[in-house]
Amino acid sequence: MNWFPFHLGKPLLDRSAAWLRLNSKTALALIVVAVLAPFLAKPFSLDEPLFLWAGQHLLDQPLNPYGFEVNWFGYTTPMWEATKNPPLCCYYLAGAASLLGWSEVALHAAFLLPALAAILGTFRLAQRFCRQPVFAAAATLLTPVFLVSGTTVMCDVLMLVFWVWAVVFWVEGTQNQRGLFLATAGCLVALAALTKYFGASLIVLLAAYSLTARARPARWIPPLLLPLAVLGAYHLATRNLYGHSLLADAVNYAVPPASLADFAALKSASCLSALAFLGGGLALATFFLPFLWRWRTICGFAVAAFLLAAILLLAGPLLKDYGPVQGSSRTLIGLQLLFWATGGAGILALAVVDLRGRRDAEAWLLALWVLGTFCFAAFINWTVNGRTVLPLAPAVGILLARRLEQTRPEPDRSGVLVRSLVFAAGAALALLVARADFLFAKSVRSSALTTYSKFGHEPHFRFQGHWGFQYYLRAAGAEALDVRHTLLQRGDIIATPENNTNFSPLGADLVVLREVILSSGPRWLATMKGEVGAGFYAASRGPLPFAFGWVPPDRVVVCAVDPLIPPVRSDSSGR
Repeated sequence: MNWFPFHLGKPLLDRSAAWLRLNSKTALALIVVAVLAPFLAKPFSLDEPLFLWAGQHLLDQPLNPYGFEVNWFGYTTPMWEATKNPPLCCYYLAGAASLLGWSEVALHAAFLLPALAAILGTFRLAQRFCRQPVFAAAATLLTPVFLVSGTTVMCDVLMLVFWVWAVVFWVEGTQNQRGLFLATAGCLVALAALTKYFGASLIVLLAAYSLTARARPARWIPPLLLPLAVLGAYHLATRNLYGHSLLADAVNYAVPPASLADFAALKSASCLSALAFLGGGLALATFFLPFLWRWRTICGFAVAAFLLAAILLLAGPLLKDYGPVQGSSRTLIGLQLLFWATGGAGILALAVVDLRGRRDAEAWLLALWVLGTFCFAAFINWTVNGRTVLPLAPAVGILLARRLEQTRPEPDRSGVLVRSLVFAAGAALALLVARADFLFAKSVRSSALTTYSKFGHEPHFRFQGHWGFQYYLRAAGAEALDVRHTLLQRGDIIATPENNTNFSPLGADLVVLREVILSSGPRWLATMKGEVGAGFYAASRGPLPFAFGWVPPDRVVVCAVDPLIPPVRSDSSGR
């Protein structure tokens, strides 16, 4: 019995299942457009300005993507120091904008194509790995990590497109002994690496698949030399352009030099947060845990998460490094952390159990895909975030379908109804999280425009903070404060958003308060708010990919340099 996606009564269910089998790609395309189209007007936020500015620069200097300066850390630096991603996504933005313009709606519409391609690629791969490919693709799409990433114009979903299709062509080329498919996969790996550096890990993943599939090395080694050659050329080109290899710089940024003890202390807490990001970011899979494991097994996952949290509490306050997290909210954050970490442990177990039960090349591919990405997110990347969890979403969707096929593959009608309701609940949560991120971006834009309307006419108005706040104030004509080179004068007006990054606190002896501008965003669910423990884009802000709780409004503090004190340089200590 085909139970996806809703229980409609047997006659209608059978007709729907038949239509779905014949029109699977059309159905998936319609779902992608339906869930992402409501967010086309989402304001630009977080790191999106870096991609947008580089794309704008490319229209004038197409061979020098990062050859300009930007104030991103609170002071002016070359763009190649501020960005930590390769430029292929910026080229895509430049091409899309040259046709459609630079508006939010136009560029988000252009990014519907990568989202659609990623889901269709997941469907094609799942056709070889499970009997429910539509379910696997939909379970990839309707997750918080995909929907939130799919409503940005950053590089993550575009990299996922190249990743998934590289795996598709590699698997099909290996199984059917088609050299052209392997060569195509090698080209896609190179494109993935030039979109986001993590894409280069495909070289290891695909090599491992070929070894476990016992493919002839003469067939699969040459295609993997292509992305290595492309990365080498990129290394030399950026060193020639900027006097510094951007590839080496990204590696050093992700893994800063540290002693073994410091590294262990730094990454121990990130392990629990990474489990929560995995379980929450792929919430639909977490909701299906009762169908995948016995309750005593699920309790075992919960005990493991609790023990890890207890160890971290003994080593020091678990939430001590999360800025404004305080008071009674810690209890609610802790409960959410344990719940989603339990889900994350169950998702990792999917890969392990699938490998133990099958022990074939496909099982090895999925297991290494999931476990390798998780280890990168937890222990190698500079911080845990939803964007680093995204690449394993297709593999988890396929593993979820494979596991369900093993546990009661032909559920009765009541079982169909329950599973359909669970799927609907997971999809609804993903949409709510995407909406919360939309409201957050909208709130930031509103605070920036309100600040400019009130103080932009002041002759010495400047602002601190970055992300979307900087993008919209800069577009309006305001100037960012350079804390290293600006000599503050009496009467200067400085606006500082509190929920932001890379700003310097202005001492009470230096300024007087002019106004606090409030801007309401999401009320009970947040993706980037330290007060409730939400840090989708950086776990350094909160240990959860999203969090429930009362979300206070965003605040922009506007101060004036005290006219009674002499000129003084701004404080260069970043926050």
